[in-house]
Amino acid sequence: MPPDSGPAPEFSRPLRLGLVGPDGRREVLEADEAERAALAHRFGIPAVGSLRAELRLWPEAGGAVRAEGRLAADVVQSCVVTLEPVPQRVEEGVALRLLPEGAEPQDDADEPDEIPSGAGGVVDLGEAVAEQLALALDPYPRAPDAALPAEASDAAERPMAALVKLRPADPRH
Repeated sequence: MPPDSGPAPEFSRPLRLGLVGPDGRREVLEADEAERAALAHRFGIPAVGSLRAELRLWPEAGGAVRAEGRLAADVVQSCVVTLEPVPQRVEEGVALRLLPEGAEPQDDADEPDEIPSGAGGVVDLGEAVAEQLALALDPYPRAPDAALPAEASDAAERPMAALVKLRPADPRH
């Protein structure tokens, strides 16, 4: 990571693409307690109890490297209704294309996410996995029995109801 690009990622696992030989390689990434606490803080959630990714990497034409596998994490998020802790298990497939130094990512929804490498053809696999976890988090976690109060659901159905109450009884005023 270049020195002017800000603080180091919380879960950093740099990999030089040139180390992926013609037969490929397997990488297992597991976050320790301090890394999980830092990721929870970054994601604005109470806890990341575990984070592990198993990836198979193999070279592609042009110096790119394909990375595929799975990530698994135990996280605790806050319920959007009650703010109670909501433990969740996240299991997601990971498909990435690691680009050689100088290559620009293409925006193609049918292709895996492309991760550009930095100086010396180094890609931070840990940061890529952390980003995949962030995308997999439930945007609206809800405790099993959490329900919106009746007033909130009525207001959601009729957003102008509060304004109607402010209107004078006589429309000429």
